[in-house]
Amino acid sequence: MTTTTKQTTKPKTKQTSAPASEQEPIRFLEDRFDCAQACVECARACALRASCMDPDGPKVRQLARRMGLMCAEVCDATCLVLDGQHHRGEAGIRVQVEWCRSVCRECADVFDRCPGAQVSARACRACAQACTDFLATLLPA
Repeated sequence: MTTTTKQTTKPKTKQTSAPASEQEPIRFLEDRFDCAQACVECARACALRASCMDPDGPKVRQLARRMGLMCAEVCDATCLVLDGQHHRGEAGIRVQVEWCRSVCRECADVFDRCPGAQVSARACRACAQACTDFLATLLPA
């Protein structure tokens, strides 16, 4: 009995750089995904940090807890908008992402004042940067 093995090879593709006009939609989608992913990570980090803080603790911790909860909610809402679950035009997306960026920056500043919250502060800053990167792919307002 003779058996033959079929050997498959991938066709060789020529690596070419697509024109800028063809790269723009790809960059838009990549930055949109990166922004949504950063929002998920930030929401998780903020919710976790807020859950560890005593609501009746020192004022700086109370503020950090409130900001962490708000940031988690804003990031979650932004992720839903970026996932297309809320059909908004580009202007609506821009407003949501700008709001998310602002809240993340403010939350990071508050977390900086709380010992042990550095990881959450970094997640907030990473999300704010991802929002900035995504906003750069949108058409000017």
